[in-house]
Amino acid sequence: MSHRNARLTVHGRRLLVERVRSGRPVAHVAAEMGISRATAHKWLRRWHTEGEAGLHDRSSRPRRTPHRTATALEARVCRLRQQRKLGPARIGPILSLPASTVHRILARHGLNRLAFLDRPTGQVVRRYERSRPGELVHIDVKKLGRIPDGGGWRLHSRAERPNRHRTTGFDYIHSAVDDHTRLAYSEVHRDEKGTTCAGFLQRAAAFFSGHGITRIERVMTDNAFAYRRSTAFQQALADLGATGKRTRAYRPQTNGKVERFNRTLLDEWAYLRPYTSNDERTAALADFLHTYNHHRCHTALGDHPPISRVNNAPGQYS
Repeated sequence: MSHRNARLTVHGRRLLVERVRSGRPVAHVAAEMGISRATAHKWLRRWHTEGEAGLHDRSSRPRRTPHRTATALEARVCRLRQQRKLGPARIGPILSLPASTVHRILARHGLNRLAFLDRPTGQVVRRYERSRPGELVHIDVKKLGRIPDGGGWRLHSRAERPNRHRTTGFDYIHSAVDDHTRLAYSEVHRDEKGTTCAGFLQRAAAFFSGHGITRIERVMTDNAFAYRRSTAFQQALADLGATGKRTRAYRPQTNGKVERFNRTLLDEWAYLRPYTSNDERTAALADFLHTYNHHRCHTALGDHPPISRVNNAPGQYS
């Protein structure tokens, strides 16, 4: 790519060729365009040998790098990073390499940040994003302890909370996240049975439709029994004209967008502040979802909210 102060862009090189082909001297054209005769002849020579393609910029990467670290040594650096999670300052002395060289090797192989790796296995996390809204929707359920009336241990501390020996059961937070836009929808239920999951899917589809995502093509879930065996859930998929897709067993990274949303859900809604009752926490969910979809900046979207990616959504930032 031409730098901002370059005398010639691709258009300028094409203009150079046209002027010389019209019969004008190369030296005169070069002077008019503020370049040397050697530069003018270089682009003319490339045009004669390669045609239009010769006028475009080439990679500045050298054909050979004699002093590049050996492939076997690079493989040892990568193994230490993936197996032992060591950084350049630790790997360098082990292999007698400068830390700066180790860092360049890790960056070359996409291992320079631990966030790029699956921590248990050390494998590089493959990140993906669908190209259009509705192409893929992630669905998951988060189990959350119910809050007794008067507040739980987060409000009173574990030792002083009332009725501390009595359990209050669990809520199940059903969530759906569109892969492309990250638009999210959640509901609180008392179970995760097939009929509950089917009803949630239908209401989630209606929510997405109301925000401009009129068709859901595929739905990705984990391998929970309700998603695998429930005829009600399969019928809900068929009614939407969508196909079901499940993650590999014990691989939550595949469903990572809704898994990450669950974490945000806990940090910015469920555990944001002490609630005095379960109903109070449930009522706060709608405000959280509106903030998340319309106002909260998302790093994967260039610090824009999810609604910014939805086509023709009414009241995008309301």
